[in-house]
Amino acid sequence: MAKTRAAKKPGRTRIEDLRRQELIDGAHRVFLRHGLSGLTTTRICKEAGMSQGILTYYFSGKDEVLFAMVRQNNRVLVEQVVDNMRHATTRWERLAGIIEGNFPDSHFEEKIACAWLSICAASGSDPRFAKLQKLFYARLSSNVASAVLPILSKDEAAQLSYSIGAQIDGLWLRRGTDKTMSRDKALSLTFWTIERVIGRDQLNALRSMPAR
Repeated sequence: MAKTRAAKKPGRTRIEDLRRQELIDGAHRVFLRHGLSGLTTTRICKEAGMSQGILTYYFSGKDEVLFAMVRQNNRVLVEQVVDNMRHATTRWERLAGIIEGNFPDSHFEEKIACAWLSICAASGSDPRFAKLQKLFYARLSSNVASAVLPILSKDEAAQLSYSIGAQIDGLWLRRGTDKTMSRDKALSLTFWTIERVIGRDQLNALRSMPAR
């Protein structure tokens, strides 16, 4: 996933923020190579070019680094979706931008898919990751509703959002196990499903409605 700097908290110096970011970025590289089970304190510090004991100076432990990494990468997806929606001129472009933002052009790769699926699995037992997942689906529901409520009821919009979320999850899973699953194919399948659910006439209506 793309890098973005962690938000600075009061009381921390600039050098502390830089060191924390280096550890988060190092954890991300280790995570992509070795997966969740291979994310160790030793590997994180070695990747970041720091001594092993330094991690506990900036974080409470490896798990806090992992959570910061996941939260940072979620923020990257959010920012991409928001940017796509901001540039949309029609309701359809708004909806398409939401879908495209969830399949980042340079990150829909096999190793990233495999690594991040382990985080999805961890959300079943870790309440912090479960909370991030819940926020993701709530944001997706709100964004989809902002695009389709002119033609769908609230219940229909909620069902569409749930279906889109399930398909996004499923296509990321397939990307990790199916070498033929490309970003273009994932987008094509998702848009195909949306057209069947909404209907061609209503889809054309979205294409003619201003985004705002």
